[in-house]
Formats: sequence, structure tokens, C-alpha cells
Amino acid sequence: MSRKVLSSASGLSERYIAQLEAGQGNVSIVLLRRVSAAMGAPLEDIIPAAGASPDSLVIRDLLRTATPQQIAKAKEILSGQGSSRHAGIALIGLRGAGKTTLGRIVAERLGWAFVELNKEIERQNELSIAEILALYGQEGFRRKEHEALGSLLSRGEPIVLATGGGIVSEHVTFDLILSSFFTVWLRAKPEEHMGRVRKQGDLRPMADSRSAMEDLRMILLSREPLYARANVEVDTSGLTVNQAAERLQEAVAPLVGHGSLVPRAVATH
Repeated sequence: MSRKVLSSASGLSERYIAQLEAGQGNVSIVLLRRVSAAMGAPLEDIIPAAGASPDSLVIRDLLRTATPQQIAKAKEILSGQGSSRHAGIALIGLRGAGKTTLGRIVAERLGWAFVELNKEIERQNELSIAEILALYGQEGFRRKEHEALGSLLSRGEPIVLATGGGIVSEHVTFDLILSSFFTVWLRAKPEEHMGRVRKQGDLRPMADSRSAMEDLRMILLSREPLYARANVEVDTSGLTVNQAAERLQEAVAPLVGHGSLVPRAVATH
């Protein structure tokens, strides 16, 4: 691209572009982005990091178009966890997906312990979730959530774990779950999520809200790419409890049968 064409595309003068090329121009991030956009090149390619290898640039470009599942797999391989066995089964999904109900049933059938992560946090801290949030805030709660998960993994026994609906938004903790457990996304239609939560008498945070259903749809939509990182997805829409439990058990049965779901020690920090 000639200076003349770049000048026309970026709106910068040819003289200024010549100064940039000579390393004499006093460039701002805003102007540098204009040059980058005009050239159709990533900003980091114009000013590459010291020691950047050709492979790192290829990997970067592949990541830009990778699916969440592909990224999760790549992280497992790069961290050396791709061949690790799982410590158990972790159930993720919105409230009302059936994580507690189905988790208990499947755990009993497998002869494993069933753990609700939020209950474990309360047990370890001798405080309710509401009290933890009031005392330590959201960040404090997430820190204690991560600590509770690490404590569970250190026991070295297989468990079926029911997680909170928002745990997928806490990247460090969610990555630990994905690398340590065979993860199942329990999903249902938004109307069923809402109906189940209301039957449980739990209206958080939907009480007295005319837009509750729309809010729930938006939450589900925003979290879907994160939930989709699970190993398998089980749709419980329109199923009875027993039917949903059977479907969940079928989803994990091959792994249990092949010995892929066994306890393993995990170092946490």
C-alpha cells in the first residue's frame, strides 16, 4: 500500500505517515488504530510484542474464529490436562434446570457423594450465602467459591457437583471445573426454568417483575456460549424427573463404564 493510498484510507497526511515510518512521528493510540484499520491489519501486527513467534500469531488468528468448545480443548492440551481423568461430574445451567434434583438421583445410582457448591460454601464458612455477600461482597463470595471447590477436589473422591447458575461468569473457577470434572449443561426452555423456580417458592431475582421472563431469556442468551463449553448437553424440556434423570445417566454412562470418571488430586492455589 502506497503512502498516498494509506493517507486517503486513514485520513492522515502523507508527511505524517512518512514520519511514522521513520520512527519520528509522535503517534497516539487513536491515530495508530486509524492506520491499523486502513491497512486491515491487527494493531499488534504493526507493533509486535518482543519475542513473538510466528506460531503465536497463527494461534492468535485461530482463536479469533474458534468455538468455545475448541478453545476449551486447546486450553486443556496446552495446560497438560488433556489426558487427565475427571474427579466427578459437574452440573451447570440456570436455576430451575434440575441440577440439585437430578444430581442427587444420579449420585445415588452411582454410589457417589452429591454436593451443592453453595451449600458447601456455607458449611465451610459457617455463614449463609446472603451473609457472605453482605460481609465480603460479590468478589469475596467468588473467592470463597473457588476455595470451596479446591477443598472438594482435594478430598480425592468422586462426586456429583451442582453449581450455581452464575459460576460460568467467574472464569478462573469455571476453568477449574472444566479441567477437573466431566461437565454437563442441563438446559430447558425458559418457560420451564421459570415454572420450576416458582414451584420451589424461589422468586429471586424475579419477584414482582413484569419483565421477569424477558430478563431470564437475556440471562440465558448471554450465558449460552459459556454453558456450551460443557462436555455434553442434556435438554430436560418436557421431561418428568425420572425421564430427565435417565437421560442424564445415559449421557455419563459411557465415561463411567470406561473408568474416565475417577477421583484425582488437583493442586489449587
